[in-house]
Amino acid sequence: MKTVELRDYTIQAGQLDRFVELWSRGIRPLHEKKGFHVESAWRVPAEDRFVWVVSYDGPDWNAAQRAYYDSPERKALDPDPAALIVSRRKSFIEGV
Repeated sequence: MKTVELRDYTIQAGQLDRFVELWSRGIRPLHEKKGFHVESAWRVPAEDRFVWVVSYDGPDWNAAQRAYYDSPERKALDPDPAALIVSRRKSFIEGV
């Protein structure tokens, strides 16, 4: 079963480029290594926002997410791009 999540982050003012760099170098490849697929990603510069869509084609999204966040590779990301996130909104989405 494929699960798709829309993630919408507000990033610290003036740090959007840095966040995108860290996300592209660490978060995206690690998600893909752990079995997720990054469908798309966008910057919203005027609002310091970063929006992306990630999917997982497997039986248990929550277990896959726990395995991702608990992995030594994720814990070793330094600097951690999550430190630049001011707020986040996540929604599971379905195609129409």
